Amino acid sequence: MMNSNAHARPVKHSLTLRGHRTSVSLEDIFWQKFRKIAAENGKTINGLAAEIDEGRGDIGLASALRVFVLEYTLNQSLE
Repeated sequence: MMNSNAHARPVKHSLTLRGHRTSVSLEDIFWQKFRKIAAENGKTINGLAAEIDEGRGDIGLASALRVFVLEYTLNQSLE
């Protein structure tokens, strides 16, 4: 079992979405998986984040990224 404290504190990272800089705070475990998903799909983290940003509606970007990682992971486990 993994130590939950190791991934609990959000870490702020800067992203560039369509030419605009922004920062997002996510727990390290989400950043790790987000980077892996981007690499597996041949995308940069900025590019993938921009795609998610475009379709997120009125929820915050950090929440949208967390939900994306969760849904992607759940879908992978069903295959």
